[in-house]
Amino acid sequence: MTPSRDIARLLEIMAALRTPGSGCPWDLEQDFASIAPFTIEEAYEVAEAITRHDLDDLRDELGDLLLQVVFHARMAEEQGAFDFGAVVEAITRKMIRRHPHVFADGAGRLTPSDVEGAWDRIKAEEKAERAARRPAQPAQPPSLLADVKPGQPALTRAMELQRKASTVGFDWNDPRAVLAKIREEADEIEAALDAGNSAEIAAETGDLMFALVNLARHVGADPENALRGTNAKFERRFGSIEQALAAQGRSCAEASLAEMDALWNAAKAVESQG
Repeated sequence: MTPSRDIARLLEIMAALRTPGSGCPWDLEQDFASIAPFTIEEAYEVAEAITRHDLDDLRDELGDLLLQVVFHARMAEEQGAFDFGAVVEAITRKMIRRHPHVFADGAGRLTPSDVEGAWDRIKAEEKAERAARRPAQPAQPPSLLADVKPGQPALTRAMELQRKASTVGFDWNDPRAVLAKIREEADEIEAALDAGNSAEIAAETGDLMFALVNLARHVGADPENALRGTNAKFERRFGSIEQALAAQGRSCAEASLAEMDALWNAAKAVESQG
């Protein structure tokens, strides 16, 4: 195999990786569910490269994201569902349909607002068509939460679900009430830990995170940005620990937890003074 600018080579590589007997053991044992987190991660890395204005990195990250599409398409092809060509055909059909002002014969020039209106109308038509293709389901009353997109990051979707519910009064009026709920969820995690039930521990941890998002919403903080800020703070303070130990000729692996905790508190104190 040699590198190529042709998408066919990437499809050949993925097929080789997924060939039983001669392929890669790790690639062979993957499925849609196990690959999905990597797909999300690669999308975030594309966004991060854009934020840094690093076009070389953006090229590489777009390649990584494309690989995810090829991986999913290959697994679908193995199941006889669809192949990569069908993915390309579906998106090209969709883009042509959603841009009648560009691709339709005789279409006049439209304003941006006209284009947006047409886009929303065509998307609604496509959604109705997809629903019509699905097996009939028992009639259900329309849900207030139906418009909250399932593909959003979990923190963002939690915020949107809560906002929607709040429009009909399903909400707390005081952030302190949310804080009480957080304490309640923490107690339930402790009970699950005592019981040693890993599934229950995971479920209760999710409940705690949902309650924390609710608190962020009530105090006017965006949970995604708040967590990004805390991630950056953790990196700074842990870096301070590494630097302090390096000055002593040691690494973190050679230090005790008590020593690292003391250095963490020292870094925290310096930040507070600044």
